[in-house]
Amino acid sequence: MKALLLVAAFAGTAPGLGQAAAKKTPEQLQALFELHKGDFDYLLGDWEFTADNKQYGKSKGRWSAVRLATGQILDEYRLVGEKGETFYVTSTIRNYDAVHDRWELIGMDDRNGLQDFGTAQRAGQEMHIEQKFGVSGGSPTIMRIRYYNIQPNSFSWAADQSADNGKTWVKDQLRIEAKRVGPPRTLPPLAKTK
Repeated sequence: MKALLLVAAFAGTAPGLGQAAAKKTPEQLQALFELHKGDFDYLLGDWEFTADNKQYGKSKGRWSAVRLATGQILDEYRLVGEKGETFYVTSTIRNYDAVHDRWELIGMDDRNGLQDFGTAQRAGQEMHIEQKFGVSGGSPTIMRIRYYNIQPNSFSWAADQSADNGKTWVKDQLRIEAKRVGPPRTLPPLAKTK
């Protein structure tokens, strides 16, 4: 239950939904795609992590990410116990949107549908995400997530959290330290063409 509550506290939002983007030429869209298509490459592969949540304490888990043949990133975040038992698992699909010059992501688990939307952008050597979690449960929280200290075999992750739609924030509500345990990989096309 402690681990489930930890993940329930793991949340964010998508500002600017519905805003009109400035019209870009096909060449500009392609240039943006080429510039940003590798923004999440550091996440590809298999990771073990330790987490520290201000409310729920320490936990650990596994995190794996693959690039789909069409360029999107699919990841699975799994909290595990001392014997390797799964407490919670969630998957996220990430796709670059050149029209809005941002990554968009949607988190999902086996109970809550496709409600946990977020956006992401690279900021120098960091990746910043704002995502909403727990939307379908009626009590969403927002998380401002920062991937930083990104190295080939490790990264750090910190999230500020708001449970009142951004009026107040808890700094570093959740922190993660991840270490690589498997190489980056890409899935082949799912649908075969003969």
